[in-house]
Amino acid sequence: MNVTDIAFPNLGIYLENVPRTFSVLGFDVAFYGLIIGIGILAGILMAAHNGKVMGQDPDLYWDFALYAVIFSVIGARLYYVIFEWEYYKDDLLSIFNTRNGGMAIYGGVIGAFATLFIYCRVKRINPFQLGDGGVTGLILGQAIGRWGNFMNREVFGEYTDGLFAMRLPIAAVRSRDITENLMAHVGAGENFIQVHPTFLYESVWNLLVLAGMLLYQKHKRFHGEVCLLYLGGYGLGRFIIEGIRTDTLFLPGTEIPVSQVLSLVLVVFAVVTDVTVRVLIRKGKVKAYKPA
Repeated sequence: MNVTDIAFPNLGIYLENVPRTFSVLGFDVAFYGLIIGIGILAGILMAAHNGKVMGQDPDLYWDFALYAVIFSVIGARLYYVIFEWEYYKDDLLSIFNTRNGGMAIYGGVIGAFATLFIYCRVKRINPFQLGDGGVTGLILGQAIGRWGNFMNREVFGEYTDGLFAMRLPIAAVRSRDITENLMAHVGAGENFIQVHPTFLYESVWNLLVLAGMLLYQKHKRFHGEVCLLYLGGYGLGRFIIEGIRTDTLFLPGTEIPVSQVLSLVLVVFAVVTDVTVRVLIRKGKVKAYKPA
């Protein structure tokens, strides 16, 4: 297997010479960055369109996105670096090199929501209403962005021989992402690992959550409920998928996956908050949302 090949043998798919970069006017452009950029643009377009459908000014989403994109990218990188500090502490300049990946989705989500509340406080608008429209764009961007991981040969799981098993050349993968279990399944004379394509699982799951949010938003009971659906839906899928990934980030000094802990917290928070607000609505202490 050549170092640039990627295969899904049980699906009969064999991709040859899949590049990480392409050249434009003599400059190398990483597919990872390009796909992340496409995901961001698609997410903003989705959020603006969805906001218009919900009776809001779409320009508000474009204005918000100017700040949200910047702080989401910063948050995604900081989150990753914090929980991979042992790798970066002896080469601080490598913190600024994102061409080979190293962006944590949850850091971006935290950055986006923090920006949402600050932006809405300054603009004196309802953050939950803006958030309900915006999270559809956020999860679409995540679904697209995961394909940047595909081009980088990262965000994969342990060994599998299932239908969607993916083969990657060992030389094309970061050594720290290859576990002993994966190497134990490398046969004599083989130069590849066979793994779960967890980037694909998460991308598909995100699209399913997006579909659920779009179908439900007309029936929401209160502003912020679509945000809760995002937090709970994405958190549930991420909790399961994180359990088979090989590049898991751990809580410092432990072997507890930080993303699984955060995912579980988000699922519980979403469910408890939704039930609590619905009870308050029934008691007349909170006004229910009524579409225009």
